[in-house]
Amino acid sequence: MSTKQRARPRLLTDTERARLDEFTDNIHYSDRYSDKNYEYRHVMLPKGMLKMIPKDYFDSETGTLKILHEDEWRGLGITQSLGWQHYEIHAPEPHILLFKRPKNYGQ
Repeated sequence: MSTKQRARPRLLTDTERARLDEFTDNIHYSDRYSDKNYEYRHVMLPKGMLKMIPKDYFDSETGTLKILHEDEWRGLGITQSLGWQHYEIHAPEPHILLFKRPKNYGQ
């Protein structure tokens, strides 16, 4: 599990973004699930996509992605409605990003 997040977003360059474009159609979004306070979903990146993400997006200690700011995960091609926060990486499957937002967000 990774919990590190950089202080400010590091946006992708146009070249980096172009390398990731071929993967975005294969990003899989789970159904939403919830508890009393939050709704959750997980986003599964194509495994090959991880090799194309810039190295500074990864935690050097764990080798998994850092917790990404919204501008960063949107830059990777992840598209979701507003309010979602990337809060965890599932270390055994580092291509799975876990998201949450307050229940009834925006209502």
